[in-house]
Amino acid sequence: MSNFYGTLHGSRGQVTRQGHGQLTAVAASWEGSIRTTLRRDEDGTNRFQVWAEPWHGKGGTKLLAEGIVGQV
Repeated sequence: MSNFYGTLHGSRGQVTRQGHGQLTAVAASWEGSIRTTLRRDEDGTNRFQVWAEPWHGKGGTKLLAEGIVGQV
């Protein structure tokens, strides 16, 4: 059984992906992209990071958020 699940909705419909130790998703426009990563630590804690990143030479790199999944 997978630890992480992701869905993407676009013009071609919906796709679903699974990840065990890590799952990464990138959404992009011509001005830059956002990368979200979910990962499971050695102690079993599920953590996330959200980054702004360049896409085709546009945009910058910045950590936008990080934390433990499920904690607000």
